[in-house]
Amino acid sequence: MRLVLLGPPGCGKGTQAKRLQEIFGIIQLSTGDMLRAEAAAASETGRKAAAIMQAGQLVPDAMIIGLIEVRVDQPDCRNGFILDGFPRTLAQAEALDAMLAARHLDLDRVVAIEVDDEDIVTRIAGRFSCSRCGALYHDVFHRPKQDGKCDVCGATEFTRRPDDTAETVRKRLQAYHVQTVPIIEYYRRKGLLRCVDGAGAIAEITEKLKVAIREGTRVD
Repeated sequence: MRLVLLGPPGCGKGTQAKRLQEIFGIIQLSTGDMLRAEAAAASETGRKAAAIMQAGQLVPDAMIIGLIEVRVDQPDCRNGFILDGFPRTLAQAEALDAMLAARHLDLDRVVAIEVDDEDIVTRIAGRFSCSRCGALYHDVFHRPKQDGKCDVCGATEFTRRPDDTAETVRKRLQAYHVQTVPIIEYYRRKGLLRCVDGAGAIAEITEKLKVAIREGTRVD
């Protein structure tokens, strides 16, 4: 089974991809993880990608497709994979299809997790973590049991990502909508797209995704 999981930043794609990986026995492929692994290994691709990202530029589509191409040829992808957060543009979607077609492979399903923009802003802008152990918290959904003290290690210092501001999140969402609407229509025309309401608990959303993948229906 070969899947693509789409959705706005902060909708829980990474979390759900890990859960679906276990349920369906397929491999989660995150292009971000691949790039970081290449950079850590100091490979030629990793060095080039690191230099591009440090310059504040986007990694070329051809480089990302090349990484995916090598990865899907590995034995652990034989039963399938789930692409988490890729493709992000119509050009990437078309390049992915061409790469798979060259291997006589097709995507089985593309699932889009839908979450209201303001809910996304609340989710992301409220995130913070323990400076010592990295435990994750949220202003609304998951505060420490004792204010100012980490539940896990007892530290009293917390950090927030500098780009987790409401203004920055709204800009990221705007870019997502501009880039992703064409992808959604592209996969809808192919008959591959299914949409899932991303509101609710993590386990509830996983169940909705399972239904959409197995039965091919929209799940609200």
